[in-house]
Amino acid sequence: MIAIEKQMDGALLEVEISGRLTAQDYESTLVPAVEAALADHERVRIVAILGQEFEGFDLGAAWADTKLGLSHWNGFDRIALVTNTGWLKGSARVFAPLMPCPLQVFDLADAEEARRWIRESLGAVHFVDLGGPCLMVQLVGKLEPAVIEAAEEGLDAEIRARDGFRLLLNLSEFDGWHGLSAIMAHASLVRENAPLVQKAAIVGDSAWQHMAERVMSRFLNAETRFFDSTGLDRAKTWLAEG
Repeated sequence: MIAIEKQMDGALLEVEISGRLTAQDYESTLVPAVEAALADHERVRIVAILGQEFEGFDLGAAWADTKLGLSHWNGFDRIALVTNTGWLKGSARVFAPLMPCPLQVFDLADAEEARRWIRESLGAVHFVDLGGPCLMVQLVGKLEPAVIEAAEEGLDAEIRARDGFRLLLNLSEFDGWHGLSAIMAHASLVRENAPLVQKAAIVGDSAWQHMAERVMSRFLNAETRFFDSTGLDRAKTWLAEG
């Protein structure tokens, strides 16, 4: 059995599942609700709560679930799975990095935390004008695709507004990406703007961030340098020199 509550003007669906889930449950309840939400919103968020009375899927429901995901692959903005079922939690965590949207798993006792997470903004991209051609782009938290897509227009405007483009990429508060689509969106943004960069400073603490500077130095037609998070002021000075 599936019970659905619409929230955030239909952009968020809270789905409560009990008993043994069948293909008929999907076809008569879940699929119409998702498609109705997508008719009004580009992407929807889903909280799926599989309570103590959840008994599993039959084969038809498993296939219906796969079809629903593939049919609307880019239609989900974020998914919270709330369950105490061990095999479901394990499977979700394995496939989460391959999902086109952030997927987070919560225990039933943490249902309210799941509801808060599904509503909050995940990660942020901040632009700080450093004067002249210098711009600091600061990545904060764990980025989701929508945040990166929203930042693209802002970055274009910042680049157009200055004569030349020197980049300070501040990764000191950056925790990574939510899902494969976020990584792809970020890669596309970098690829489009990399030829415009005249000089680049990378600020961070992680080893992979230091490695990222080395990789950037190979495909950017620009001088690059890495600074740890205590060297932010030195990075700004270096970027403005010359």
